[in-house]
Amino acid sequence: MAYRSCVQRFDRAFDRAEEATAAGRRPAGSAGYGPAADELAQQYESVTFDEVHRDALRWFPPAPSRIADIGAGTGRDAAALAELGHRVTAVEPTPELRAIGRRLHAGSAIDWVDDVLPALDRLAGAFDLVLLTAVWMHLDRSERLDAMRRIRELLADGGRVVITLRHGPVPPGRRMFDVTVAETLELAERFGLHELDVSGRADLHGRDGVSWSTVVLVSGEDH
Repeated sequence: MAYRSCVQRFDRAFDRAEEATAAGRRPAGSAGYGPAADELAQQYESVTFDEVHRDALRWFPPAPSRIADIGAGTGRDAAALAELGHRVTAVEPTPELRAIGRRLHAGSAIDWVDDVLPALDRLAGAFDLVLLTAVWMHLDRSERLDAMRRIRELLADGGRVVITLRHGPVPPGRRMFDVTVAETLELAERFGLHELDVSGRADLHGRDGVSWSTVVLVSGEDH
């Protein structure tokens, strides 16, 4: 299957990046994703924005809205949102992925920003939507606390947050944490972000034991 082949190629490339780190040669890019950028781009672009966000699309704001795609990767989602008429800021700390994204989506009106969670100190609100796809599980508990606080600061009144959470086995050598829906909702409430919706789905790439939850939050009392 094409999806599984892309994932396997990415896994091999990421393993090479981990070996380079262990040998004292720190890979370029965030979390070692730089050396695996080409394979990762194939994985990202092998599924569509509509497939990934199918269960949450009804919660996305109407265009034109201001949207921040945090951890945008190759810009698949950012490009789809820009095509719908939104003003999109794509935040991606890995230079190789930003370069691929700019090339793949050269015709899209995307504002690319080099920034990283949890600080996001190069962003300024207020955004109508903050999108975090396959990002949250890379943050530890302390970082998730700081990140949720910062996201709330970046939201407009009534703004929404869409977070996808990965569940399942963590590949060896990866910096990835088991993050539950319950913890995410509890953390959100601490900063005035309230549950709008929670949904789940199987892994689109067919990885054994891997599933996803989507958590939709809203600031203020618009829920």
